[in-house]
Amino acid sequence: QVQVVESGGGLVQAGGSLRLSCAASGSIFGINAMGWYRQAPGKQRELVATIVSGGTPNYADSVKGRFTIIRDNAKNTMYLEMNNLKPEDTAVYYCNVDVRHSTFSRAIYWGQGTQVTVSS
Repeated sequence: QVQVVESGGGLVQAGGSLRLSCAASGSIFGINAMGWYRQAPGKQRELVATIVSGGTPNYADSVKGRFTIIRDNAKNTMYLEMNNLKPEDTAVYYCNVDVRHSTFSRAIYWGQGTQVTVSS
């Protein structure tokens, strides 16, 4: 079993910054990819940023230049540094982890989500 826990959400004014954290623990042989998704009220969940092991980060166009995804492989931890936040960034942010349990076994895990609210 794998546990995925996000933290760091909160209320911030437009133009401000927040740093989200995601920690995966449990039965982990390795991690293929980690990513952040978000879901605003009345909208579908959308990709914010992803990063594969040893790969180049991938960002949604709406956050390029403002958000940075960072991965700490040694700690199975990921961060999302969010700068110049806008009201349209308001959403619940979810951590997504693609875990290898063994050479031939893998599964996707989601965190419980953390609320980010940006006031204008």
